[in-house]
Amino acid sequence: MLFTSAQFIFLYLPIVLAGFFLIGSFSRPLAAAWLTLGSLFFYGYWDAKYVVLLLISISMNYSLGYFLQTSSDKRRKGMVLALGVSANLLLLGYYKYTNFIVANVAAMTGLDWTIDQIVLPLGISFFTFTQIAFLVDAKRGEARELNPIHYALFVTYFPHLIAGPILHHKQMMPQFGRAETYSPTLENIVVGLTIFLIGLFKKLVLADEVAPYATAVFEAAAAGKPLSFQEGWIGALSYTLQLYFDFSGYSDMAIGLSRLFGIQLPINFNSPYKAFSIIDFWRRWHITLSTFLRDYLYISLGGSRRGERRRYLNLFLTMLLGGIWHGAGWTFVVWGALHGAYLIVNHGWRAVCARWRIEPKGPLWAAACWLLTFIAVVLAWVYFRAPSIGAAHAVLGAMANPWLAVAAPALAPSKAWLLCALLLAIALSMPNTQEFMASFRPGWEFRGQGTQPGWWRWRPQGTFALYVGGLGAAVVLTSIWSTQTIREFLYFQF
Repeated sequence: MLFTSAQFIFLYLPIVLAGFFLIGSFSRPLAAAWLTLGSLFFYGYWDAKYVVLLLISISMNYSLGYFLQTSSDKRRKGMVLALGVSANLLLLGYYKYTNFIVANVAAMTGLDWTIDQIVLPLGISFFTFTQIAFLVDAKRGEARELNPIHYALFVTYFPHLIAGPILHHKQMMPQFGRAETYSPTLENIVVGLTIFLIGLFKKLVLADEVAPYATAVFEAAAAGKPLSFQEGWIGALSYTLQLYFDFSGYSDMAIGLSRLFGIQLPINFNSPYKAFSIIDFWRRWHITLSTFLRDYLYISLGGSRRGERRRYLNLFLTMLLGGIWHGAGWTFVVWGALHGAYLIVNHGWRAVCARWRIEPKGPLWAAACWLLTFIAVVLAWVYFRAPSIGAAHAVLGAMANPWLAVAAPALAPSKAWLLCALLLAIALSMPNTQEFMASFRPGWEFRGQGTQPGWWRWRPQGTFALYVGGLGAAVVLTSIWSTQTIREFLYFQF
């Protein structure tokens, strides 16, 4: 079931929301159980048999977490944590990487070794990482609540279950325990619907409209068809913008849906294409994943505590593993390695500037930093999107040759360039969702920017009602006129 589907918006959501508040008026535990069951139904709507897998994962991790929270034996707690993390990674590895490993071993050894294709359960990376974080926090004494219903809801909570954000126990458990969570408020309903509609607009009107250009180029590259210089750049830029508006749109929808229930999810995006460095980009892009990789991988590897060389190695390994987390393919390995190398260069440059007291500044320097960062991100996205290394090199090869033209181009460039320019202008010049909604705390621990709202900041007034209504009208018209019938989110496959 997709957030963009009519059965979700007009059937599932009203039933679950009304039941939650109706039951919550006389029993908060039963309301939490109702929302848990509703979330399991949401997940099982895709494939019911994987609900069993999800419940087994929840039961195992809750049991291990219970021991980690109640035991005083440090040695046994260390062993249990290692067991829990290993079990989660083995589960993720089986479903996500078995086919990839078998195919590569067969190719390297020449063995005729094949197995049936293993179907990847939706959202397995997200609910696995969420529970690994819970186990580590339980070992550290940062996760203390033992309510099994709240834990099950924490993992299955439908707004985040399929494509994140990655949640932490300390973020969600206090909210599940608050009495006010179980009573509807006009502010939560209005703010939640507004954020949801902004995300829906990003997905249906922006991301899905530019998607065909990216698809045409990368499919042509995979089929071995020649690409022109223009087509290479159109494909790369189209996907760069499609991915941003698709994933940030999903995250907005998740935040908005959760706000309807009086629960705030963490912010996942903060205008990443406005970044002036790769370091800044990773503080803005997929923030919950970046935080997870920093807190539970980079720091565990030693962080910056063992000298500069080890720090750079840890950065590279963290991004390499982050790439592998995204998918079982060499393209994701290369994407992660590229960003690891980018971060090493960025940190190295900062170290040089600090040592020699170099303070580059000025608008031209800022523009150059932005352009270099953006191009580096775009080039890496080519590997992220391409179905193979060969297809990625075909697109990059076309992008690198301005004199390259083909007799029968795969697409007409004029409309594509115009659409890419428009979407990039929106991403760079307009306030993002949390800035737009800053007066009403749109995300967990969001503090806003500035004390007085700007003229563009949302307020419960007629002007903004017309603005949001216009977004809704655009969504409806796009849904009617669009020839696309399936509007899956890109991150569902991860």
